[in-house]
Amino acid sequence: MRVLFAASEAFPWMKTGGLGDVAGYLPRALQRAGARVTLALPGYADLLARLTVDLHTVTHVPCLQGYALLKEATGPDGVRLWIVDHPLFGERGGNPYVGPDGHPWPDNDLRFGLFNQVLARVVADALAPDAHFDLAHCHDWQTGLLPVYLDVEGHHLPSVFTIHNLSYQGLFPRETLTRLQLPAHYWSPEGLEFHGHFSFIKGGLVYADKLTTVSPTYAREIQTEAFGYGLAGLLRHRSADLVGILNGIDTEQWNPATDPHLPCHYDADHLDAKADCKAALQRRYGWTPDDGFLLGTVGRMVHQKGTDLLLDALPELMELPVRLVLVGSGEAALEDRALAAESEWPGRVGCYIGYDEDLAHLLEAGADAFLMPSRFEPCGLNQMYSQVYGTPPIVSHTGGLADTVVGANDATLRDGTATGFFLPSLDAAGLVTAVQAALALYQQPDAWRRLQRNGMARDFSWDRSAKEYLALYRGLG
Repeated sequence: MRVLFAASEAFPWMKTGGLGDVAGYLPRALQRAGARVTLALPGYADLLARLTVDLHTVTHVPCLQGYALLKEATGPDGVRLWIVDHPLFGERGGNPYVGPDGHPWPDNDLRFGLFNQVLARVVADALAPDAHFDLAHCHDWQTGLLPVYLDVEGHHLPSVFTIHNLSYQGLFPRETLTRLQLPAHYWSPEGLEFHGHFSFIKGGLVYADKLTTVSPTYAREIQTEAFGYGLAGLLRHRSADLVGILNGIDTEQWNPATDPHLPCHYDADHLDAKADCKAALQRRYGWTPDDGFLLGTVGRMVHQKGTDLLLDALPELMELPVRLVLVGSGEAALEDRALAAESEWPGRVGCYIGYDEDLAHLLEAGADAFLMPSRFEPCGLNQMYSQVYGTPPIVSHTGGLADTVVGANDATLRDGTATGFFLPSLDAAGLVTAVQAALALYQQPDAWRRLQRNGMARDFSWDRSAKEYLALYRGLG
């Protein structure tokens, strides 16, 4: 199975979010499972600087602006890398999508249109050695035009389009159609037009053969008006071609038995050592270590993640015997509220604005429970990290959270499947209720230990995800 895997970012060379994890790890898992994967990425200046493999130019490709160089290297696990090198990417550093002013680069339509066009021409005209593929797998709006440009080239290559977050759609003025040298017939509600705008994501949603998203529940949610961002009707129309496949996590990087970021290591059979990580986390905030219930959260401080719900719940939470550590950054107003909470409840609330890899790992290991009250969550990663680290998550019932956490109740506690807790309602009161339920179980050490071990036994590896994608790929034949 020869797979062209097109993405706008990939760990470890360029990452802004979960898409970077998928494009960094899934191709490697597919390669280990027997596929032959070519990972195609734009040649950003920062990405080229971080590559530690030797690139060589394989061809020059005429494109929307002059010529692009297609460069090749061998990446981890034998994955072939294709880098589209063009001044639109290589002559600016920083975030791949957003400029220093915090606004999207004004030529993003031209940049990512060019990326898609170059790949389509290489494949259609066999401009590079071994440029024959069984399918193309495209990711998010930045690669939504690859099936369209393949159609323009008259080359039907079966394609899969994965939605990582439907709220990001790649919308541009109507003039983009002409700017990207696309024929006029693509401008229609059945094509790339979306309420008077040119839509990159519709390229994938309309023209790809199969659609996937990053969890089964999110696949159902985006077919509703509440989560569909104006595209629910189209997604319902294509529901027979839409499937949800859960993301995985890097079980080498996130493994409490070997994690180099931790002061001590532990596993499901030696959970007592987790207390040393808890003590280290408490000392990090200048607290005297104790055995009280320690809550933690890591993530963007934004409306989607429910940070405001957590802060609204703090007065009631502080009436319970709990401590809370918050790590993250995002909306300035939420950051300010988090810092104010730290001042209001010294010794009970700890806050770190920003991201610190060591602290993120220490929190996953040192907290007793992990809070994730997201309003929507296509997949989510931290709830999986938490279970692997024996830190039961307290989450909202949405998207990938609903698919990866088994809520504790009488039945799931009896049959040994419970791994965490769900908010009974998506508000501050529901969060407090869920924390109270977790606290009550925490005060039953044997039951809490079983809950921890249930989560640590789950398989969240990318190898599991790769098997599901391979099955989907084979169905395209």
